Amino acid sequence: MTDDVDTQVGDRLAGRVLDGRYRVGSRVAKGGMATVYEALDMRLDRIIALKVMHLGLGDDAEFGRRFVAEARAAAKLSHPNVVAVFDQGDDNGTLFLAMEYVPGRTLRDVIRQQSPLPPARALNLLAPVLSALSAAHDAGIVHRDIKPENVLISNDGTVKVADFGLARAVTTTGNTATQGLLMGTVSYLAPELVTDGSADARSDVYSAGILLYELLTGSKPHSGDTPIQVAYAHVHADVPPPSQLVPGIPPYVDALVQRATARDRDLRPADARVFSRQVHRVRSAIEEGLPDDPELTGDLTIPIKQIREENEYDDGYARGHGYVEQQPRNDTIVVPFEPQSSLLRPAASAAPPRPVVRQQQRRGRGLIALFAVLALAIGVGSAAWFYGVHRYTSTPLLVNMTAAQASTKATEAGLTTTLANQDFSETVAKGDVMKTDPEPGARIRKNGEVALTISKGPERYRVPQLAGLDEEAARRALESIKLVVGQVSQSYSETVPTGRVIVFSPRFDSVMKPGDAVNLAISKGQKPIAVPDLTGKPVREATRTLKKAGFTVGRTDQFDEKVPEGWVISQTPNNGTLFAKDKIQLVVSKGPALREVPNVRSKKLAEAQKILTDAGFKVKVEKAPFNLGLNLVAGQNPAAGQKAKPGTTVIVTVL
Repeated sequence: MTDDVDTQVGDRLAGRVLDGRYRVGSRVAKGGMATVYEALDMRLDRIIALKVMHLGLGDDAEFGRRFVAEARAAAKLSHPNVVAVFDQGDDNGTLFLAMEYVPGRTLRDVIRQQSPLPPARALNLLAPVLSALSAAHDAGIVHRDIKPENVLISNDGTVKVADFGLARAVTTTGNTATQGLLMGTVSYLAPELVTDGSADARSDVYSAGILLYELLTGSKPHSGDTPIQVAYAHVHADVPPPSQLVPGIPPYVDALVQRATARDRDLRPADARVFSRQVHRVRSAIEEGLPDDPELTGDLTIPIKQIREENEYDDGYARGHGYVEQQPRNDTIVVPFEPQSSLLRPAASAAPPRPVVRQQQRRGRGLIALFAVLALAIGVGSAAWFYGVHRYTSTPLLVNMTAAQASTKATEAGLTTTLANQDFSETVAKGDVMKTDPEPGARIRKNGEVALTISKGPERYRVPQLAGLDEEAARRALESIKLVVGQVSQSYSETVPTGRVIVFSPRFDSVMKPGDAVNLAISKGQKPIAVPDLTGKPVREATRTLKKAGFTVGRTDQFDEKVPEGWVISQTPNNGTLFAKDKIQLVVSKGPALREVPNVRSKKLAEAQKILTDAGFKVKVEKAPFNLGLNLVAGQNPAAGQKAKPGTTVIVTVL
C-alpha cells in the first residue's frame, strides 16, 4: 500500500477508542493485512497490542465469520511462547484483535543484524518457536504463516509466536488481501500450499525449516524476480544444505534442515513436536562438540522412496502360453492354467476296440490325467511360492521399541520404516512404537515399508492460567485441552471484578488427564457492608467501629451548644450499604462556642455574680489578703475580655 494510505490509516485511528474500551496509541508495525498499534485497555488499565485489519476486510461477511472463529481458536492457546489473544471485536466494520504487548524486536531484526548465526544459537532461537507450534498442533491448530516477522523477542529474551489462525482467516476468502499475504510470505510457503492450498502440521514444519536455514545462512533458500518464481522453486527444487553457503556447518545440521523442508510432506517430521525432538538431538550433538555424527545424520537424512509396480514379473512367456498373471488388491492369486483338452481327447477308431485295447486306453488316459494333475499342482505350487513365499515376508514385532531400534530391526528383515503418526498411550513409553501398519505378523512385500505410530506417552495437559478470565473464557480454555469445569462457587472479592475467576484448583501448571475437572471460584464483586449509625457516640468509639467494618473515616469538627465535645454530631452516610475502603464522613462536636468574659471589676459582689452567671460562667469568690468588708470586686480571673468556654469558673477577688 502507498504511504498516503498508510498515513490515512494512522490518522483515522490515532486517539480513537475502539469498542468503548481500547484507546489507540502509536503505531508499532504494519503488515500486508493489518496494522499493529500500542493501545490502552481502559477497563483493565494495561498496555496491549491492538492488531487492526485493513479497511475493507470488515465488509466481507465470510471473512468476518472466519476471523472470529480463528481468533477464538487462537485465544484457546495458553503457552509461554505464544502471544496471548485477549479479545476480538468489530467497531463499525473495523475488525481488531487485542493481544499481549511484547516490547522488544522481531526475529527479522536478529537475522538482519546478526546472521549468519552459529548453529547452536540458531537452534536455541528455533526451539521456543517449535514449542509454541507443538502446543498449537496438539490443539489441532495450524499456523500457516511462520516467518521471522511473526516471531517476537521480548526485552528479557523470551521468544513468542504471533498471528495464529490469521493466515487461514485471510486465505480462505476471496479478498485481495490474500495477494498481499502471498507476497509477504511466499519465501516460507510449503509446496502443498502453493499447489493445492492444503495445510497441516507438516506445512508449519516446512516453514520452520526455512526459518532455520535463514538463521544459519542469512539468506532465503529460493529467490526469484517475482513471487510466482519463488513459489515455483518451492514446488520443484529442494532446499540446499546450509553448508553450501556457510562451510563448517555439521552434516547432521544440514540433514535436519533438509528433512524439515522435504518437498514431499510425508518425508517431513509429523509435527512440530517431532521436529523439536530432532532439534534437541542436534543441539546435544553440537554441545558435545561433534563435527559429525554418522548415526544422527543417517537418522535425519531423507529416505529414498522405492516405488514398486504391482505386476513386477512378466517376461513375455506367460502371455505367449495362455497364462493370466495379475496381483489383485485383496492379494488373491489367480493360478496360471493351460487347457489340457487335447491331451484328454480319445483317439478315433473305425471298429469297436477289443477289451484289452480298451483297458490299455483307459490306463493310458489315467496316466495322462495323472501327469496333467501333477503338472497343474507344480504350476500352482510354483505360482504360490513366487507370489507368496518369494515376494512376501511377515511384519516383525516392532512395538515398544524406539523408532531407531524399530528401523534397525526392520532393515534386518529387508524392510524400511516411516513415521506415519503420533498418538497418546497410557501403556507405551513416550518415543516408542505403539503400533505398526501392517500389524506384527501380517504379510508384507519384501522391501516394503512399515508405517510406525509413535507414542507421545500418556495424554496429559497442564492447567492454564485462568485467574482473571470470565467464566465462559475459562471454560473455553479448559475445553481446548480436553479438561472440564468442575464445581463452580461464587464468593466476594475486593480485587477481582464481578464474573471473573478468583482462584481455581488444581493450581496453574498442574498436570491432568483428559476429562479431569478444574474447580472455579467466581467473583461476586466486592462484599456490601451495612453502614452503622454512630451519631451521638464518642468519636473514638465511632472511628474504631467504622474502621473495623472496613471503611475509611473522614472527620470535621465544629462547635455545638448541645452535643458534648468529642461526640459525633452527624454522619454521612448514616445508613444503607457501602464497600470496603469507601469513606464515611463524621462531624464531631467541639462543644459550645467560646464567650467573652464580662468586666466585673469595681462591681458589688452580688452584681458581679449575676453578670457572670448570666453570661454562662460559674463564679468563685476569694477575699483579698487585706479584706476591708466592702464586698467590691478588686480583680477577676480570667480577665475581662478574654474568651472562655461557657461553664468556665471565673474567680473574683473582693475587698
